[in-house]
Amino acid sequence: MFFPIGDDQIQGGYKPYFSYAFIALNVLVFLYQFSLGPEAGNQFVWDFGAIPNNVSHGSNYLTIFSSMFMHGGWMHLIGNMAFLWVFADNIEAVIGNTYFFIFYILGGVAATMAHVMIDPASTIPTVGASGAIAAVLGAYIVMFPSSKIKLLLVIFMRVFRWPAIAFLGIWIGQQLLSGFGSLGVNTNNGGTAWWAHIGGFAFGAIIGLYLRKQYDTPGNYASGEMPSLPGRRRA
Repeated sequence: MFFPIGDDQIQGGYKPYFSYAFIALNVLVFLYQFSLGPEAGNQFVWDFGAIPNNVSHGSNYLTIFSSMFMHGGWMHLIGNMAFLWVFADNIEAVIGNTYFFIFYILGGVAATMAHVMIDPASTIPTVGASGAIAAVLGAYIVMFPSSKIKLLLVIFMRVFRWPAIAFLGIWIGQQLLSGFGSLGVNTNNGGTAWWAHIGGFAFGAIIGLYLRKQYDTPGNYASGEMPSLPGRRRA
């Protein structure tokens, strides 16, 4: 099992305040949910998770937003926050705090709506930041394709580095295989919202192409070098 623990860092640019704030908010919401106990915590998920059947019938739209700050367990939370920690800060450093906030929220919305469109009759609540984080990954693979991702090989506890385009390419490939494999399967028994990951990644990659044209990123250089950024648009 590979676990991302770091990447090449951009020097300068905007401080990743929202990247860290989103991590803190996700942790705080989970701790609150955990403090409620099993029964009330489960009800909390049903009240604030995004249920496709409700959303597709025009109700509980606010759960599209609340669901992206909730998680189903400790490992769900830790895995998502590790990816957010590694990949979000470079994007925020380039495009700025306000634009990153908007991008992240819209990425989460796009991911949830992709899941709703694929499985509109599902009555199982969807929770997790992974859809919004998938949007971050989609933008990252376009904006920083040659950035080296530091990966921990958990079995042997060894660290090595891979280009972002290779690691994230494998990641989205796995999501696509699982997503197409889930089509036609009864999802009312729970499981992973693969199409939220796919939809979020596609949204992020499309926006990333625009951002790459507007800002100075390694994707604009043949060498893939990390630029030193003043936190402004390209002239």
